[in-house]
Amino acid sequence: MLKQERADHLLIRLGQMYPDPPIPLDHVDDFTLLVAVLLSAQCTDKKVNEITPELFRVAGTPERMRDLGEQGILEVIRPLGLSKQKAKNLAKLALLVIEEHDGKVPRSFEELESLPGVGHKTASVVMSQAFGVPAFPVDTHIHRLAQRWGLSSGKNVVQTEADLKKLFPEDSWNDLHLQIIFYGREHCTARGCDGTKCLLCNEVYPRRKKPVVWIKP
Repeated sequence: MLKQERADHLLIRLGQMYPDPPIPLDHVDDFTLLVAVLLSAQCTDKKVNEITPELFRVAGTPERMRDLGEQGILEVIRPLGLSKQKAKNLAKLALLVIEEHDGKVPRSFEELESLPGVGHKTASVVMSQAFGVPAFPVDTHIHRLAQRWGLSSGKNVVQTEADLKKLFPEDSWNDLHLQIIFYGREHCTARGCDGTKCLLCNEVYPRRKKPVVWIKP
């Protein structure tokens, strides 16, 4: 298969496997989604989902997050990795959302990425899943599978995102990035597959014998 043929095949197959992919981070609105995605850096979604019910109970709005303050936030999220920096970022983020955005999560990449602790990936998740704007957030699973499937060189996540956006129609991005994540977690894991073992790797590269050494982000 040529690269575009692989992409077209994968789009169909992933759509069949995950026709309505859920957002893996629990949330109730755009603010709590933003908070959950920020907390997920270097943490599993499962661990974040264990912590956020209590955090959202006491600080589920920008105003209540601001009032809880950095130390109060830290007490709730301490089990998560990088908890001190995340608490600091959330306290500042809540204040900025109130003071500069009238208490509402901004709806542009530029404004989101200006908030503390919010990088391009986090902004992309919020824009796509909260506001329905086409985006292609690239996490470790997507970066890994894009290389195993021959869709990107894996030079870095910026290049991977650009490569995938060229291969797939824009109206598929918001579901597709979730579909790839779920497939990567369930079937094409970092250690469980080397580009020669899982179903879709075999479908797009049926003659591949050598393992794919992927470049980590």
